[in-house]
Amino acid sequence: MSRPDAAPDLRERPREGRGSPIARAALLAYLLLIIYASWYPFTGWRNSGVPLLTFLNLVRPRYWTGFDVSVNIVGYIPFGVLLVLSVYPRVRGLWAVLLASLGGILVSGTMEVVQNFLPSRVPSNLDLVTNAGGCMVGAVLGAWWARSLLDQSRLFQLRRRWFASYASQGLVLVALWPLAQLYPQSYLFGHGQVLPLISGWLSKWFDTDIDLVGMLRPGVTMTVEQYWLSETIITACGMTGAVLTLMCLVRRNAPRYLLMVIFLATALLFKTMSSSLLFRPDNAFVWVTPGAEGGFIIGLIMLSGLVFAPQVAQRRLAVVTLVLSLIVVNTIPVNPYFVSTLQGWVQGKFLNFNGAAQFLALLWPFFALWFLLLPSHKLNRQEPRPTTPGSSPGADAV
Repeated sequence: MSRPDAAPDLRERPREGRGSPIARAALLAYLLLIIYASWYPFTGWRNSGVPLLTFLNLVRPRYWTGFDVSVNIVGYIPFGVLLVLSVYPRVRGLWAVLLASLGGILVSGTMEVVQNFLPSRVPSNLDLVTNAGGCMVGAVLGAWWARSLLDQSRLFQLRRRWFASYASQGLVLVALWPLAQLYPQSYLFGHGQVLPLISGWLSKWFDTDIDLVGMLRPGVTMTVEQYWLSETIITACGMTGAVLTLMCLVRRNAPRYLLMVIFLATALLFKTMSSSLLFRPDNAFVWVTPGAEGGFIIGLIMLSGLVFAPQVAQRRLAVVTLVLSLIVVNTIPVNPYFVSTLQGWVQGKFLNFNGAAQFLALLWPFFALWFLLLPSHKLNRQEPRPTTPGSSPGADAV
């Protein structure tokens, strides 16, 4: 009896009845985005005294636009798709559509009920109907696509060929990083700037001016050169940490440089589109500053060698660079040039969208650190290597 040419990876065996981990992780992430977008900006909570289910009447809202209806429908279509993919193959076909539609009604209804306590939000029966309708459309599409997406698609084959079997949740995490570029930031890749936001909350809570950043650097005035150097560090560390998080998930035979280029190009494309749409077209490249350029080049130089480093080293360096970026971005004042640019930003119809984008921009580094420090990484430091004649099948696996 001949020996197998390669050690079998037990993690690659089909898991009947368990469905797609990527779909479940994406569903959780999308649900958090819906919650944040529906309740943004999370201020002014109060009890209006109005019955919570008053909005469930047959009267059409007085103020509504075709844009709002379209956004409500389109925004819940991915949610319906992910609901169906998350329960596949345990629940399929019509039952999956009905289950996902019920889930859409429950989630949308909860969002509308809670909006009774927010003065800046108005619960609406039209929102409930359009959100539920969008979820139903997504459920039908998900039931239609489930088999081809999860079992037969070329994208699924590439995922198995290029990425480790334990990478499902991580792939959802890294896919959210380009989307985090949509919210305007003081510095390129400067995510996780939470201290100014916390300062604003504390100032309102205690009815006095509280500046946590100023407390960390009392009486310090930064020069142009210091801003420049800070942005260089933030950009280099932010992009290095994000790319190394991606590299922790890929196999040895994956085209690492190609994946890195696509990853960074997508992030910069989203950044450019966001600057153009949220401000003015001539501000599309407002993020291109000397500090950002220098940090990007330094980051590329570091990554040119680190993308082929052992995964244990990549994971540790990703943690270090993300922590360093968080420290710098939260201990320097907001760039005054960025503040003047924000004055031209009118959120208007994009209030919900900007709320979800801010959620990603603020919390992505913390989610990444949590993922990188998970104990599961210690169990998957390396993939099993092919065995040679005379060696045991799992001799090279760690």
